[in-house]
Amino acid sequence: MGKADFLSPKAIANRIKSKGLQKLRWYCQMCQKQCRDENGFKCHCMSESHQRQLLLASENPQQFMDYFSDEFRREFLELLGRRFGTKRVHNNIVYNEYIGYREHIHMNATQWETLTDFTKWLGREGYCKVDETPKGWYVQYIDRDPETIRRQEELEKKKRQDLDDEERAAKFIEEQVKRGIEGTEPSVPVYTELSRESEEEKVAFNLSKGASTSGVTSKPSSLVSNVLKASATAGSVKRKDPSQSTSQGKEKKKKSALDEIMEMEEQKKKSERTDNWLQPDIVVKIVTKRLGDKYYKKKAVVKEVVDRYTAIVKLVDSGDKLKLDQTHLETVIPAPGKKLLILNGGYKGNIGVLDSINEKSFSATIVIDSGPLKGRKLEGVPYEDISKLA
Repeated sequence: MGKADFLSPKAIANRIKSKGLQKLRWYCQMCQKQCRDENGFKCHCMSESHQRQLLLASENPQQFMDYFSDEFRREFLELLGRRFGTKRVHNNIVYNEYIGYREHIHMNATQWETLTDFTKWLGREGYCKVDETPKGWYVQYIDRDPETIRRQEELEKKKRQDLDDEERAAKFIEEQVKRGIEGTEPSVPVYTELSRESEEEKVAFNLSKGASTSGVTSKPSSLVSNVLKASATAGSVKRKDPSQSTSQGKEKKKKSALDEIMEMEEQKKKSERTDNWLQPDIVVKIVTKRLGDKYYKKKAVVKEVVDRYTAIVKLVDSGDKLKLDQTHLETVIPAPGKKLLILNGGYKGNIGVLDSINEKSFSATIVIDSGPLKGRKLEGVPYEDISKLA
């Protein structure tokens, strides 16, 4: 029987079915393959690619279960926070919107059997506020977005950088005034009547030294004298060392602040590590023996990264394409002078050149070759954090 016409009712029905959601019983989570009917699912289960994925899953089934559970939780909470915010909503409403996405992680591949078990787990772990009603379970998202915390840290860092020398000098004077107020008691001025003994006598006022009556001048208060002494001592210290100009002092203050910020950035970069390292266009080596001697210890190029922990690789020798987990792959160290890609840490994503290798500590020294950090030399980079570029 020939193929149905493009505009025939059967062909149109088939296209509609392929676009929409289909039965869960004919979906393979390991291969992310949706079959249309029982016969198609049976043919898929007998295929070579499906058997290969089952071999990989049989090595560590708990790892795949944890990965699917983590992805399901992350996408569910992301939809809940973006779509409903912190509103109280029925869990079934959120789940119906979640499964509307065709490529979602199905619940039968996770550690939770039912939606109720998953909702209770969210409440126990503190991700959401949950409560049970006669109509079912309701969830309320708790906003703990790290992006907000990071934004606040950046604002504080920017304020610290914006403090220039004039503001620091003004702050220093304010501190001196506060110390003078705390250390001395304010004197109470004594007011006297303006009088003269004879009409011929003149009343003199000395405004430069303060108010005076009948030529008798009053001494400045202790508070004003302390402030004047502090400013005089500050000026005398600057005049004692003529070799150091005020501009040099400003540069030293700026350097100390910048050094502090750079140290904080370096520490932050060292702590920024992730558990996934796969990147496109890098050379890797297959280390699993379950695929046979044909692929064991063979080098391949990563063509595409799927779900952060899985990659589609193409063998360098034969050109075969395989879908492998990152636990079955390892990085390849290039020859000195060749380009590589940093896969983990604070400098992740930068292209560098291999300078030397330390075999005792299993680390390498590299020089960044592109970007704003070009020319920076990194020492003690582990082997697993770098890989040869294709």
